[in-house]
Amino acid sequence: MKQPKARILVVEDDPSILNGLLDVLVFNGYAAEGVADGGLGLAAALEKSHDLMLLDVMLPTLDGLSICRQVRKQKPNQAIVMITAKGSEDDVIAGFKAGADDYVSKPFSLRELMVRVEAVLRRSGKQVGGEQIVFFGILFDGRNLRAIRGEAVLEITRREMDIIVYLFRNQQRIVSKKELLTEVWHYADAGIETRTVDIHIQKLRKKLMALNPERALIQTIRGEGYRLEPEP
Repeated sequence: MKQPKARILVVEDDPSILNGLLDVLVFNGYAAEGVADGGLGLAAALEKSHDLMLLDVMLPTLDGLSICRQVRKQKPNQAIVMITAKGSEDDVIAGFKAGADDYVSKPFSLRELMVRVEAVLRRSGKQVGGEQIVFFGILFDGRNLRAIRGEAVLEITRREMDIIVYLFRNQQRIVSKKELLTEVWHYADAGIETRTVDIHIQKLRKKLMALNPERALIQTIRGEGYRLEPEP
């Protein structure tokens, strides 16, 4: 029997969406399990092994953001994609803060869904790991996911570390949003419409400004992309 490409847990309380997601995932070669309750979803996520979670925000018993935070705390490397309400950027930002790797907004196309699923699964095995870099006096610690300057210590996410490392490795040039989607998010289709990069850069820039308020360490080049400020 052919082995499934990955094991995916879907936590979604709308029966039509849940069943539709399970059908699509199984059709594309994944082993999919569905749960319609937040508390049961958390139990399934912690007790079983899954390569990816598709997690709705609004759930009975326990909301998706709470589930995401608890799973991320106990399983730091668990891949998680949040399912958010249409046009709710607050949900997207809250999902990233809770530890989600990516998001898909309702209503979503099957193509958009599979692009995100495949991208998160690809990059889950391609993380920076224990790498450390120093930039403008800030130590970025990939092993412990911290940014340190003097006595100030801030937590950073795995994705934020990946962004910093990629920009650092390519600091002599401008890096486009599409390149970040391809090389950091590992999207096969970098032309898909998403604000993932913008939101992550915005959050990361705020953290860096808290550590070094004198400089905007990540520069936005309008119409081109991003680059790190050149060190003197």
